[in-house]
Amino acid sequence: MRRLLKILDFTLSSLLKRKYKNFALIAVYAFTIAVLGSVLFLTQALKYEATGSLETAPDIVVQRIFAGRHDLIPVNYAETIRRLPGVKSVSSRVWGYYYDSLIKANLTFLASGSDRQTLDLLEGRLPLADDECSIGMGIQSAFGPAIGDSLALEDSAGATKTFQVVGLFRAESNLLTNDLVIFQEQTLRAFFNIDSSLATDLIVEVYNPRETKTLAKKIKYHLADTRPITRDEILHTYETLFNWRSGMMLAVATGALIAFCILAWDKATGLSAEEKREIGILKALGWETADVLTVKLWEGLVISLTSLLIGLIGAWVHVFVFGAPALTPLLKGWSVLYPDFAYTALIDIYQVFVLAMLTVGPYIACTLIPAWKTAVTDPDLVMRG
Repeated sequence: MRRLLKILDFTLSSLLKRKYKNFALIAVYAFTIAVLGSVLFLTQALKYEATGSLETAPDIVVQRIFAGRHDLIPVNYAETIRRLPGVKSVSSRVWGYYYDSLIKANLTFLASGSDRQTLDLLEGRLPLADDECSIGMGIQSAFGPAIGDSLALEDSAGATKTFQVVGLFRAESNLLTNDLVIFQEQTLRAFFNIDSSLATDLIVEVYNPRETKTLAKKIKYHLADTRPITRDEILHTYETLFNWRSGMMLAVATGALIAFCILAWDKATGLSAEEKREIGILKALGWETADVLTVKLWEGLVISLTSLLIGLIGAWVHVFVFGAPALTPLLKGWSVLYPDFAYTALIDIYQVFVLAMLTVGPYIACTLIPAWKTAVTDPDLVMRG
């Protein structure tokens, strides 16, 4: 133990002799880890939020497909589905997207009563009249209306319609309601010019969740022009989407990792004359090659683990304290009102381990290999240069 402590003391003194060079290396190293860690942490947090928000999603969503695209579905399809064994309930939903050129974002319009979820309101109520609506906080931030104010929108015929805001959703429901506007069903049908015999889609609830896939196949068999989508498929789609986007960002960030590896290799293989002379003196004083490698190993571990810790803390602060402002638009998408919510601080230990192996391992190797080549060389040759 005393021998190990002496080696550690020598390692720290050696690092402090080249403190400015090592501090610059740690700064670059930590920044690279922070970028990669931010992508991993943000992806994990978005997956968690999406999964949590979809826990109350319908068991099956039934859409009608025409010419390979989502089309309005006849409401009478619900009767065919309702007769299938195992179906608990079937209801129609009327909803759609509205692009506002003023704020350059897509809004989601939903008919009151079309969703089984009970959406809490900060104040006010759901619309009861044709000229009323309830809005999410993202729309309030974009347009500025409060309870009792008016919201002007342009319908499918190009006519301007004015609606009184009677409800505002709570901030806690931002992930679901940030860009949402709720109308009476007949109001929304008139706004989008949707016939009463048609709906946007049907939602199906089942008695036994284990029969969901079987019922989806039955619906497809009886209604060949439909596309039943289960909740598990929606969750899988979100997970695949976030994995794809994070993968693209990691591919870009890998360039920074490769650049750092080149920097580390250049730094390690280009041992200065002072460092080589130091190793030669140690060998001449009787140090074994293993002792020299132990010193270099501790040097590499101090620099790499310090950088890893600083980088992970920086990534954690960037994502969970500041909300990842540099990465959020890239992962969430474009032409949307970004919901303002706090990410749940979740860290996947496996991801941290992989990140450590990808960053710490190469640096340690780049430190030990040139030190070993110098240590096995005759000390006299090393000190003479």
